[in-house]
Amino acid sequence: MSEMTERNRTRGPESETESPVQTRKTAKRGGGDPGTRGRTTIADGVVEKIAGLAAREVDGVHAMGSGLSRTFGAVRDRVPGGARAVTRGVKVEVGEVQTALDLEIVVDYGVPISDVAQAVRENVIAAVERMTGLEVVEVNIAVSDVKLPEEEEEEQESRLQ
Repeated sequence: MSEMTERNRTRGPESETESPVQTRKTAKRGGGDPGTRGRTTIADGVVEKIAGLAAREVDGVHAMGSGLSRTFGAVRDRVPGGARAVTRGVKVEVGEVQTALDLEIVVDYGVPISDVAQAVRENVIAAVERMTGLEVVEVNIAVSDVKLPEEEEEEQESRLQ
């Protein structure tokens, strides 16, 4: 064997003809996963809208809110440019990682109120937790009225006048 080859074997990769390879260390900028940089805050009104829509999706829920708030809401709905009050009958408290909700509903006559309340609670919790990532610690439901079938007929007649 030649002298140069022998020297390379005994000395390893640091031979006289090879220069050491320098690797560049990749520095993490910003200190971690991009998803954890910064803070997200969710306004009470956002949670109120999500909960209001989720509650209205449940069969047996006729309306949301007390009689007075529904009356004012009906007037507001008729005003041109007035938006439908999705948050009527919904109050929330939003913390950094948890939220609590109070709902006021009107149920249709003939439906089991406990079943409607359970379905509303489940639907609201699922929607709020899925969309916001907040933990829902409680959903209190107050049934303020029962909508009777004959009340709907009277309501429709008064609109025709």
